[in-house]
Amino acid sequence: MRCYCVTKHNEPLVAVDTETPTLEGTQVLVKVTRAGICHTDLHLWEGSYNLGGGKRLDISDRGIDLPLTLGHEIAGEVVAVGPDAGASVVGTTCVVHPWLGCGECDTCQRGQENICLKSASIGVFRPGGYSEYVVVPDPKFCVDIGDIDPSQAALLACSGVTTYSAIRKFGEVLKDVPLVIIGAGGLGFMALSIVQAMGFKGAIMVDLDQTKRDEAIRAGALAAIDSGADDAAEQIIAATGGGAMAVLDLVGAEATTSLAIASVARGAHIVICGLYGGELVVPLPYIPMRPLHIQGSWVGNLAELRELIGLVRDRGLRTVPVVERPLETAFDSLMDLKQGRLLGRVVLVP
Repeated sequence: MRCYCVTKHNEPLVAVDTETPTLEGTQVLVKVTRAGICHTDLHLWEGSYNLGGGKRLDISDRGIDLPLTLGHEIAGEVVAVGPDAGASVVGTTCVVHPWLGCGECDTCQRGQENICLKSASIGVFRPGGYSEYVVVPDPKFCVDIGDIDPSQAALLACSGVTTYSAIRKFGEVLKDVPLVIIGAGGLGFMALSIVQAMGFKGAIMVDLDQTKRDEAIRAGALAAIDSGADDAAEQIIAATGGGAMAVLDLVGAEATTSLAIASVARGAHIVICGLYGGELVVPLPYIPMRPLHIQGSWVGNLAELRELIGLVRDRGLRTVPVVERPLETAFDSLMDLKQGRLLGRVVLVP
């Protein structure tokens, strides 16, 4: 089988031909039909995360080794199973839940494998979907997608479950107040679609790019605000009727989180998903005096992915703009993402 691997950071991906793996235990083999390209892939290719103040977190410090086959947004078909997996899953069209842990610790036993300290995520710690086939350790991580478009389904494994998990953290307040979404890229449009499908009040999109803001309005956003405007915070306060109560920062940069804090009402909730990087200096008295709830959100768990797929089946999602490209364009597509040339998402087709 052919896969595209990071063999050295910040250099082109390398096409590698290997034997199709022999399966053991409960493992299953998924023939990849779609593989999304994500900002996490870009961080892994670069080899580090920006922590601000001149500091970086090298992925080797997380135990991630090269060579690495990227790709954690995977849709495909189960074509073979290990001796203990059960043959009934063969032929299932599925999305692969990639956010795996050790499976044994208390965190994993609570169903929170996505935050296990011994992460074993597909496309991060084990070979991913920039490939013709991928090995999944257990059939439970292959979630049946039925007749959902595989290009849309692949995105549910990361941008979908990431935004769904984050949106759930706001609770019922979203029935009464709009969600302010900072970042109108692939994650932003996915979040907008989920807010609409869940029947919440709606979303206000915030982004630097006029084209993306225009697309957000066409997709049904209540408003679209230029995050680079000198009065961006004042515009958000006006659009929310006195200050946002719920802000989802999908960028995670100093500028965007600072904008979120400047735009919210007292008692507001800010959830940060983005990993752009940097550092944030906030006067600590602001947090209890306003008071603010600032929370991180890291991808999502298997139960949330199943809930999301159920939501898509029952209510549908407004489709995210997707461009399908051949697997061999993986590196060029990754560079398009790096340069901000994409509206919506790219999925690779082996």
